[in-house]
Amino acid sequence: MSSGAPNMPCIIAKKRDGQELTTDEIRMFVDHVVRGEVPREQIGALLMAIYLRDMSLRETVDFTHALQFSGDVLKWPQFAGQVVDKHSTGGVGDKISLPLAPALAAVGLKVPMISGRGLGHTGGTLDKLESIPGFGVNVDAGRMAEILESVGCCIVSQTKTLVPGDRVLYALRDITSTVGSIPLITASIVSKKLAEGLTSLLLDIKVGRAAFMRTLDEAVALGSRMVGVGNDAGVRTVGLVTRMDHPIGFMVGNAMEVAESVECLQGRGPRALEDLVVAEGGYLLALNGTAPSPRAGMDMIRRVLHDGSALEKFRAMLVAQGCQEDTAAKLCVEPWAVLGAAPFRTPLATSARGFVADINALLLAEVVCGLGAGRLTTDDAIDHAVGLELAVVVGDAVEAEHVWLVVHHRTPTLDPHRAALLQSALVLAAEPVVQPSWCVGVIEQSGTAGVSFREFEW
Repeated sequence: MSSGAPNMPCIIAKKRDGQELTTDEIRMFVDHVVRGEVPREQIGALLMAIYLRDMSLRETVDFTHALQFSGDVLKWPQFAGQVVDKHSTGGVGDKISLPLAPALAAVGLKVPMISGRGLGHTGGTLDKLESIPGFGVNVDAGRMAEILESVGCCIVSQTKTLVPGDRVLYALRDITSTVGSIPLITASIVSKKLAEGLTSLLLDIKVGRAAFMRTLDEAVALGSRMVGVGNDAGVRTVGLVTRMDHPIGFMVGNAMEVAESVECLQGRGPRALEDLVVAEGGYLLALNGTAPSPRAGMDMIRRVLHDGSALEKFRAMLVAQGCQEDTAAKLCVEPWAVLGAAPFRTPLATSARGFVADINALLLAEVVCGLGAGRLTTDDAIDHAVGLELAVVVGDAVEAEHVWLVVHHRTPTLDPHRAALLQSALVLAAEPVVQPSWCVGVIEQSGTAGVSFREFEW
């Protein structure tokens, strides 16, 4: 190990015993992790100590900054005050980024969205976009600047030189069962967003049985830490807590979610998807000063979804990232003229009449992953065509033998076990059911009072 290396046994012992690490200790640890000079056993031991003992806000800020500056940091002086982004903690049918980025570009903002791939039951934005023929996600900083200048938005993968410290730590968090640590999640997510050179950031913190945070208390705790760290770093940051018990929209699966995103950009998408895009975009516009209030910002986003300007930005982004002009044009009119469809479909019907009381998103996601739409390890291949097409939402009245779901699959027959799992995801009630609002609450910086949570209001 090189001179000036951190005394890892001492650092591990301090955190094991519940003491705070100094700024220098955290910085040196991350620096030497990136250089490959800290043994994996010691990295894992410190991650577990952090998981068990937590970190203070100051430690979390220092950890986030150390990761942020462990590699390249993007800068956009030519777009001063205009650069925004959002991040979701992951859900089922969560395709919000696809219509949101071009909608934000359509009102004049710049969105250098660096996204990830799916792992487990949550779908990845890049996996969805790669179902579009020709679309490329590997874009360097110079090309990103050109696309932001000409189009206003891009959705790309993380480069090897952007936050390399997190790449090392994330892989070890997975195998040491320390993924669920609030300071580790915060530093991982926020460092990557800070490295994008943002002015404003919206965090979509999912809560519910198909979310990483199952309870409202857990979601608020995570969101509060992330919002606090983002604002401390000088990036205006707000969090929206949104429900993740039921799938968003009607489509779950990569190409299928692209098709539904196009419908949203055509102004005829599912109400749940449009409302979430509008809410997140509206809060970002207000946060950035583009709109005088979230309500005014929501009106601006809804308008560009319906007047064709957001769809045009999406088309231009596709071409800028490698799609042929005719492919992009066809996709924006009739997605299935371009996207690959699964060869077989199996409808599932209700067993009785009633009202849809629940659609278990986690069960649906597990089946979709098993069909090939998701991955259990980072090396798994993705089948972009398979997925689920819902015909109902919570609150709908249905008759017996009503088709409520169509499975799009690769093999000639659907595994009976998967069909049974899907049927168990649907719960009917005898009395009418009202779908609660998708938006639960807002986490924001409240001046000297710090970070606070309040209920969401449309």
